[in-house]
Amino acid sequence: MNLRHKQVVVVGLGKSGVAAARFLVRREAQVTVTDRAPAESLAAPIAALKGLDVELKLGGHDSQDFSNADLVVLSPGVPHTMPVLEPAWARGIPVIGEMELASRFVREPILAVTGTNGKTTTTELIGEMLKKSGKRVFVGGNIGTPLIAYADEPRDQADVVVVEVSSFQLDTVLYFRPATAVMLNISDDHLDRYASFNAYAESKWRIFANQQANDAAVLNKMDATVVAMLDKHRPESRCLLFSERAVVKGAKILRDRILMVNGGREHSSFSMEKSGLIGPHNRENVAAACLAAREHGATDAGIQQAIDDFKGLPHRLETVGEVRGVRFVNDSKATNVDAVNRALECFDRPVILIMGGRNKKGDFTLLKSRVREHVKTLVAMGEARDEIVTALAGDPKKGIVEAGSMQAAVEKALEKAEPGDTVLLSPACSSFDMFENYAQRGERFRQAVEMLG
Repeated sequence: MNLRHKQVVVVGLGKSGVAAARFLVRREAQVTVTDRAPAESLAAPIAALKGLDVELKLGGHDSQDFSNADLVVLSPGVPHTMPVLEPAWARGIPVIGEMELASRFVREPILAVTGTNGKTTTTELIGEMLKKSGKRVFVGGNIGTPLIAYADEPRDQADVVVVEVSSFQLDTVLYFRPATAVMLNISDDHLDRYASFNAYAESKWRIFANQQANDAAVLNKMDATVVAMLDKHRPESRCLLFSERAVVKGAKILRDRILMVNGGREHSSFSMEKSGLIGPHNRENVAAACLAAREHGATDAGIQQAIDDFKGLPHRLETVGEVRGVRFVNDSKATNVDAVNRALECFDRPVILIMGGRNKKGDFTLLKSRVREHVKTLVAMGEARDEIVTALAGDPKKGIVEAGSMQAAVEKALEKAEPGDTVLLSPACSSFDMFENYAQRGERFRQAVEMLG
């Protein structure tokens, strides 16, 4: 792909946008970066572009820029359906994402992971499995370092490129072709951005669009939507399935072990006894990681060592403290209903659940059964608290209380708890009503717990 002297518009001045702009300038493109945020709120990214020949247009988008472009590159958070992009679409100007651009310059095999929940844990775990098998690995994409930053570095850095991929990034793929693509699950999420759940599912499935017969697709046979999509759009690649039931080729999940299966016969297995990842959903993540890592040369010893050593990631069922015999668990990354359902499955003692934030058009009534089974008291907070109270009234054994801040939510949760209980922050919502992101929300939860003394 020749970028020299091309007029390229980069939309969005976040981490990916900055990396894309730097990449394009180094390939002698004429780069305009546009962001709807004003300059005063973009001090850090502006500083990161200092000294580069980039035209900045901030505080809004000018449709004329898109009409005159040869290429438009979107950051992941920018909807490809924005009306201001219509001139580019109308003229047939390519509108792609940063990951699509990067993939055209990456020669190493790409292992891509998507799904509604579990993407980051699985991506990081695959990276560890490969590293402990002696492989040179890049891990990034939708987490950490953007793929375009890897593409911008000197060659021969890695044997395998492992990337987390979001539906937003998949919206604009044209030729992106992972050697191995992992689909963990598909459940309601981002319905504030997509026209329907089906549109969201179709976006996720684009991860397989360009795969060929010698590529691999790792899929969750236990997920109803994944199975339905598999029946509708079976990938051209080899399908490796993971399930608690028998599979012909893939992985069978037991409570304490993951079995590798080929031709219906078990040929190796991995113990979960020392794993720090709890819950049925994490066994699914481990099974997917085992299958994907083996596709790229991970050894059985390396895989087992990674499973034993991997302790999980911050803000994902992370124990942050214990006060008066009550355990506090930070699951701030649970930004949708299905993630909360999966989290509650992990506890066999009473839970005081803290929920709330900005609703992404999720259906809180889908939590009724799990809340009734596991939750003693629910603490509702944030913009969605009235919706939560309406949807789940009568389900927690000892009712619902409301809180106006994280500190108040934690204090009220402790009031309702008894020794042996767990206070779980698992919001089922985005954080943007009260916090910059889910990580800041999780840190505020941790700080609130520390202040309990």
